[in-house]
Amino acid sequence: MKTILQIFLWLVCIGLGYMIYNSVNGPIEFKKVKQERFAQVIAKLKDIRDSQEAYKTVNGRYAKDFNSLVSFIDTANYTITQQRDSSYMEFDKTYGIDMLKEVKIIDTLGTVAVKDSLFKKDNRYKNMMNVPFAPNGEKFDMKASIIEKGGYKAPVFEVKVSKDVVLHDQPKTLLAKENTQVNVDEVNGNVIKVGSLTEVSTSGNWPSIYDKRIDQ
Repeated sequence: MKTILQIFLWLVCIGLGYMIYNSVNGPIEFKKVKQERFAQVIAKLKDIRDSQEAYKTVNGRYAKDFNSLVSFIDTANYTITQQRDSSYMEFDKTYGIDMLKEVKIIDTLGTVAVKDSLFKKDNRYKNMMNVPFAPNGEKFDMKASIIEKGGYKAPVFEVKVSKDVVLHDQPKTLLAKENTQVNVDEVNGNVIKVGSLTEVSTSGNWPSIYDKRIDQ
């Protein structure tokens, strides 16, 4: 009985030690995984935002789906222009004399492919709709619309993905806590997103630490 009791106590100690280790090390490992995965997700959201801004420059609105956006990058061109000042003399009927008129002239210099401007020779834009680490091939949810702000109709877009998808294999208790984040140094809320369907904004909901991480 004494031997059995000693074995039982050793098992209890080992179990308690494992629980203590997990309680300390678990959040550290979770944060490491989270930051690595969020960085890759945000990198794709930035590519999508750059592509959407290019689409709006050419079309005056944002793309509603990824097929249209990818097709645009494959085929569209920017027009390169140059603005210069000029002047000429023109007869003024009011004063009865020739007067100097100043104008701005816009010259078209040529075109450049949107694909080359944004991605050079990299074809990663073809897969930018795919969410990194998604267990079932989930894609980003993207929507575009027109809203009215102060009597002005403005095009808007929003792209987002649930944190549950990106961190699907992480401890549920830590994931539940992550989904309620309200901190200037964290991605707040339960989604990672860029843009807005209610405000004229192309900002993301991530802190600047992820911009530095991506730039490096």
